[in-house]
Amino acid sequence: MFPLFFEISILVLSCMILLWIISLLIKDASIVDIFWGIGFVIINTYLAYKSGFSHLSDKHIIFFIIVNIWGLRLAGYLAIRNLGKGEDFRYKNWRAQYADRWWWLSFFRVFILQGIVMVILGALFIPIYLDNNPLSILHLIGLLIWLIGFIFEAGGDLQLMVFKSKSVNKGKVLNSGFWKYTRHPNYFGDAMIWWGYFLFAVTYPYGIFFILCPIIMTYLLIKISGVAMLEKSLVNNKSKYHEYIRKTPAFFPWLPKK
Repeated sequence: MFPLFFEISILVLSCMILLWIISLLIKDASIVDIFWGIGFVIINTYLAYKSGFSHLSDKHIIFFIIVNIWGLRLAGYLAIRNLGKGEDFRYKNWRAQYADRWWWLSFFRVFILQGIVMVILGALFIPIYLDNNPLSILHLIGLLIWLIGFIFEAGGDLQLMVFKSKSVNKGKVLNSGFWKYTRHPNYFGDAMIWWGYFLFAVTYPYGIFFILCPIIMTYLLIKISGVAMLEKSLVNNKSKYHEYIRKTPAFFPWLPKK
């Protein structure tokens, strides 16, 4: 297990160095967001390759497919949303704040930090490919949880994209579809996806310890880079968002208040 962890660490580090160099050339650190999904596709594909594509079990094939579907869909969505629209406000603010120091600070604060998180979370994939146990009810439950999460994440993203594409909705709050039951269906869906992945790992000896991966991901989505960060901006920029907060659950879907 540890040699594979070391190998994916080197793989991700190499990708992040290359990505950082590209970001300096185009003066846009936002490309790191697009790479988030692609990074896990690379980790997943590498581990499948190390296991031998021709020797993958049904369980491994299912897992290989769902991770790559999720990662490529997320990367494609972020590419469509971000490319050609300038640098994300987070990185733009940091660029202005750190000025001449940003070129090297971005390497550690953005690319290496995200790479470390990616390796920690991607470590969850290692026991799945090392596990020779056959497909079981736990794996099927994990697949169901993944599917629910994928529907919420992809569906929420699509609804938001369509909503924002209509100029009449500028400044308004999306409160229909999945967004009627949770203020962040995409983040909720992403968390569910990682809990689904975990159930593929739990049948491996000591696989239960990898529960830290979905816990970390869920915490990040709620407290750090997801709900908490985004809502600070939305509260200031959308006058009706306070009412939306009052009526709609922040993360876990539930019936809206009247």
